[in-house]
Amino acid sequence: MKLTLRVWRQKNAGAEGAMSTYEVDDISPDMSFLEMLDVLNEQLILSGEEPVAFDHDCREGICGACSLVINGDAHGPERTTTCQLHMRSFKDGDTIDIEPWRASAFPVIKDLVVDRSAFDRIIQAGGYITAPTGSAPEAHATPVPKADADSAFEHAECIGCGACVAACPNGAAMLFTSAKVNHLNVLPQGAPERETRVLDMVAQMDAEGFGGCTLTGECATACPKGIPLMSITSMNKEWLRATRKAGKR
Repeated sequence: MKLTLRVWRQKNAGAEGAMSTYEVDDISPDMSFLEMLDVLNEQLILSGEEPVAFDHDCREGICGACSLVINGDAHGPERTTTCQLHMRSFKDGDTIDIEPWRASAFPVIKDLVVDRSAFDRIIQAGGYITAPTGSAPEAHATPVPKADADSAFEHAECIGCGACVAACPNGAAMLFTSAKVNHLNVLPQGAPERETRVLDMVAQMDAEGFGGCTLTGECATACPKGIPLMSITSMNKEWLRATRKAGKR
């Protein structure tokens, strides 16, 4: 395959960025999108140019590090992570636009790399449980209803890639935050911080400068792990309950 790549290049957070055009040839349809970028970078290095900076780690769809907007879609045309997107999703001769996540809370560090530490601070605000130190508890010591366990597992699948923010027209982080809140709030182990968790994490999300949610649903459509839109509704109910309870104290 021969492709034309239009890639966002930006030296640092304070510099002006622009799209640069590159031609790549002999791309196998079985390559992943990141392997195709590796080919581009090898080509740039051999020609004495600066390689394109992009995030990656596991390349197995687990870590959420790979974060690219491809032809206007978070992670590209398939509902998967960028590292699991293969070049057979494109045609020979295609022109592909490659950009970083676009959100004020995700400032560009260089080229396609953005700073997603805002997600870390949201988790630090309440994404933990009270647990005694020592030996591991007996697995059956705290019974968990299957429906609650299934819900917790579903929300725990969130890998924090940020596709929900990139896809949202408002740059909202509600799907990510709701996944992290609901993951722990449905479990008995998360009960001690149930109210403070949702209040603190939502407050931190707002402080980070993410946009407001208008439930357009683009976040759930782009999520490679299928976190449902109803997750936001569940968190909103938790937030209202916690707010009312806090107001009565």
